[in-house]
Amino acid sequence: MYRLSRIGLSFLLVFALVRPSIAALTIDITQGIDGALPVAVVPFAWSGSGPTKGASTSAPEDIAAIVASDLRRSGRFAPIPNSDLVGKPSHSSEVNYTAWRALGVDNLIVGQVRPMVDGTYEVQFQLLDMFKAEQLAGYKIRSRRANLRRTAHQISDLIYQALMGVKGAFDTNISYVTVTKNRRQENIYRLAIADSDGFNEKIILETKTPIISPSWSPNGLQIAYVRFKNNIGAEVYVQSILTGRAKRIASFKGTASAPAWSPDGKNLALTLYKDGNAEIYIHSLSRGTSRRITRNSAADTEPAWLPDNSALIFTSDRGNGPQLYEVSVNSFGAQGRPKRLTFEGNYNARASVSPDGKFVAMVHRIEGSYRIAVLERATGYLRVLTESRLDESPSFAPNGSMIIYATEYKNRGVLAAVSVDGRARQRLQLNRGDVREPAWSYFKKK
Repeated sequence: MYRLSRIGLSFLLVFALVRPSIAALTIDITQGIDGALPVAVVPFAWSGSGPTKGASTSAPEDIAAIVASDLRRSGRFAPIPNSDLVGKPSHSSEVNYTAWRALGVDNLIVGQVRPMVDGTYEVQFQLLDMFKAEQLAGYKIRSRRANLRRTAHQISDLIYQALMGVKGAFDTNISYVTVTKNRRQENIYRLAIADSDGFNEKIILETKTPIISPSWSPNGLQIAYVRFKNNIGAEVYVQSILTGRAKRIASFKGTASAPAWSPDGKNLALTLYKDGNAEIYIHSLSRGTSRRITRNSAADTEPAWLPDNSALIFTSDRGNGPQLYEVSVNSFGAQGRPKRLTFEGNYNARASVSPDGKFVAMVHRIEGSYRIAVLERATGYLRVLTESRLDESPSFAPNGSMIIYATEYKNRGVLAAVSVDGRARQRLQLNRGDVREPAWSYFKKK
């Protein structure tokens, strides 16, 4: 297995590359949550000039459609079709609350897009409570043309937080590895990053040898990964998202694998086979030195950090089968003996820790199938979330609400996502080839 408030707060969005808005991954919602909140997202009014030379009669991006898609993908909301809208208000002053309540809508999102003289756009939106007849959130966001999709994702995040009480995770990135065939029928491996909805894909590495275990830096500007090289074995690289420059972090005796970025961005936990056995090490990125954490004749691998940098959770077969263990660490190495975390079943591996540290996602074998399960650290309660046959590589969303993972569908490698309670599910797949090794960036774009 490879595994808000008041209108008036303005943001100037400046971080983006000009790329066409094309979805690399097709997302199918396979299961929503019963009782999802009914909302209406009215198409945003366009305040641009008329059909004069060079002028546009519509906004460059359909902000409302992107927001509605984001909310639907979360599984928590059920946006109504545009054909069922009882009006197209662009401001709260134009809303007939009685009519929208009769439609069964709990919340209404209205807004408008206005071009500015400096070439930017002002996007204004309001989130309205239909039963209280009041505004729950409202912002004006200044955006550049290339950033309008990001602006829509930011609006979705603000709406999610206002209605659910936790941060959204729409304005974030995912990484993944795609595998296709060239004309010679050779495998071509590509490490890609994209927006959380699969748009704006950027290929940061292409090779004929496998790529596994991508891991985001805390600031979202670098990715560590394992790259196989012919006649050399596996090596760990760190690559800049902005420049594309890749650097081998160190030259180790033996194979290096499974890098995991520490939450403070100073270290990588990884597996080294320096002495003929798989052990966990912590590698300092500034000093270029490594310190050994585990010492056992068993194979110890796949480390994952707790959010406070205090401990690692890793996979070990020291208990007569792969299980998860936790070991406390400091600047000198391990503190005490590793503590076993999983006891249900004879296979639990590839840990991913939730951003609040309360849950651990993993690959759990049950009845011969590999599925995604989540362990509550405080109680030890383990819940199996998926029902497929070959699931792997779980990774938590930045707000802890969803887990993205790799699986198989119709004999192809695809990605899927499941909510932590198992009630919402979606599938993400390429138009051709396989996709695997997902990782969700914990970095929230500024």
